Amino acid sequence: MPAWLAGRRSIDAASAAPGAHAVRAWLYSLAVLVVLMVAVGGATRLTGSGLSITEWKPVTGAIPPLTDAGWAAEFEKYRASSQYQNLNQGMSLAEFRFIYAWEWGHRQLGRLIGLAFFLPLAWFWWRGRVSGSLALALLGVGALGGLQATIGWIMVASGLKPGMVAVEPIKLALHLTVASVILSLLVWIATGLRGRRPLPAGLPAWPAVLLLGLVFLQIALGGLVAGSRAGLTYNTWPLMDGRLVPGPETLLVVRPWIENFVDNPALVQFNHRLVAYLVLALALWQVVAIRRQAPGSAAAGRATGLLALTLAQAALGVTTLLLAVPLWAGLAHQVLAMAVLTMATVHARLSLAERDRRVPLPLGAPATA
Repeated sequence: MPAWLAGRRSIDAASAAPGAHAVRAWLYSLAVLVVLMVAVGGATRLTGSGLSITEWKPVTGAIPPLTDAGWAAEFEKYRASSQYQNLNQGMSLAEFRFIYAWEWGHRQLGRLIGLAFFLPLAWFWWRGRVSGSLALALLGVGALGGLQATIGWIMVASGLKPGMVAVEPIKLALHLTVASVILSLLVWIATGLRGRRPLPAGLPAWPAVLLLGLVFLQIALGGLVAGSRAGLTYNTWPLMDGRLVPGPETLLVVRPWIENFVDNPALVQFNHRLVAYLVLALALWQVVAIRRQAPGSAAAGRATGLLALTLAQAALGVTTLLLAVPLWAGLAHQVLAMAVLTMATVHARLSLAERDRRVPLPLGAPATA
């Protein structure tokens, strides 16, 4: 048996332990906080607030300026940045305090998530409700959270370099992707701690796992779209520049050509569209296949719910593009992406569990759940 599968089954076994429901509720609460963190991060980006705090002070930075002199000093640091000098020249102190509040709130929420993770983890560990493979998995999530904080500062630092007025798109995409991985891991582990075991569905799990992988890829591409402001160009659909597939003079203008995948807004947006079509196609195919093989099963219900979320996200994405990314649409699109990711994670997790318990079905008999 592969080591990762053995570890997953050990985590499943923990669902029978006393207090497993409390651990599960804690993990789902953390997942909600991560979604809120992503939403606040999106608002910070869309309001141009991400570079307002020019220093990384993990501890003392929790306290904002409390005096007029303190605010003046913070404002002076921001005025030395290229973003201020090139985009926000003449900004008032009141306007600076507004963007500062968004970035401070984003960082403060990160500190809150750290406390909400490690303090309950220590308590559950002390009470014997977390141990073995489950403990190792949760420590891995905690380490990833620490790495995410470091990535966040590296991202901000990239925008504070001389001549830069925004963070580097690849680093923004990495920051969003790691946040998505943390969310997915929390949901994956919590789903494995369900009190009841899934019924065997007799279905392969690979479509659900592949769909989860495509959702991760699409979120990463969405980070590139946001970082390069690709949503502000080619605001038509389904055509781009009057064509379904723009020519190489549009998609491959950057040299060397490999950099087009990160630095060319046209190719970045086109790739985001293509993967969206792939996600929709696979989600639709999966629903049809499962409903044929196991009508009325839990897997069919999950696949249908995931397709509905994916269709809503695609429609919202097109709306966001056509309206040139207003704040409300950009935020809704980002939050709904986290909902799609959560549903895809649950579906993949339970599909693997159902596959592990698969039993032979009589010829022509549907599986039930």
